[in-house]
Amino acid sequence: MMRPREGDGLRLEKCAFDVSAPHRLRWIRDLHENNIGIVDFTASAAELVIDAEFHLDIRERNPFDFVIIPEAAEYPFVYEHELSSELLPLSRNIYVRDVDAVRDWLEPFWHPGKRLSTLELLQGLNTAIFTTFRYRRREAKGVQSPAETLENKSGSCRDFATLFMEACRYLGLAARFVSGYMYSTEISGRMSMHGWAEIYLPGAGWIGFDPSWGILADSHYFPAAVSRHSEHAPPISGTFVGTSRAFVKTHVDLYVKKLDEVLPEYSPIEEEQPGLVFEKPTNLLPG
Repeated sequence: MMRPREGDGLRLEKCAFDVSAPHRLRWIRDLHENNIGIVDFTASAAELVIDAEFHLDIRERNPFDFVIIPEAAEYPFVYEHELSSELLPLSRNIYVRDVDAVRDWLEPFWHPGKRLSTLELLQGLNTAIFTTFRYRRREAKGVQSPAETLENKSGSCRDFATLFMEACRYLGLAARFVSGYMYSTEISGRMSMHGWAEIYLPGAGWIGFDPSWGILADSHYFPAAVSRHSEHAPPISGTFVGTSRAFVKTHVDLYVKKLDEVLPEYSPIEEEQPGLVFEKPTNLLPG
């Protein structure tokens, strides 16, 4: 699940994959409309290299350019019946054992009987995680539970997104995890896949919140996959046949750059801004 999801303001101009081992590649769309490339290997190989390059045409947009219907502009509110039925799986907490810890953390932001702007509440949670928790890049497999993140006061982007989603679900809001790419002038060199959250707001649709940066997702965010659970959207997953000793190491390189940073001679015609290029990623799976 590495291929960016096209949408309003995001058009995929180039999508190139190079897989070193003999294979067949086919594409499907899952229940979340993610583009999933399924690779069936047709022969043994001592090394697996996957190179992918994406060129995106991006239209700048204001992340606050949306309107929430009056009935949902203040919290608490409830989704109307038909919508609620569709969103029910995304509105239920996954980490049920952590509900008490999440409720206690929410107390300063909202408690029964309190009314406030829905967007103010969500952005309050978003910025609180960014300002009071320490970002820590974790190589360990899996996601921290919300209780672990609250106890450690630290976590990775997927840990922060998970805490944010579970808090929103406790409030009865539909939330989903987003795996994708981010462009920032503050980041140079090699990067990692990024993770953030989306909340469904009536009248506005899915709105992205990034608690790792305390901001709303704008035109510098490029989703690749969405899922109810943050562990269900890995960029690459699969199995290999062999002993544990045969699997030596993996290596990933990911770069997100503007085309004029990669190709100085590139001069787009009739474009307000250059697109973005992804050199993504090189996975070495020897054995």
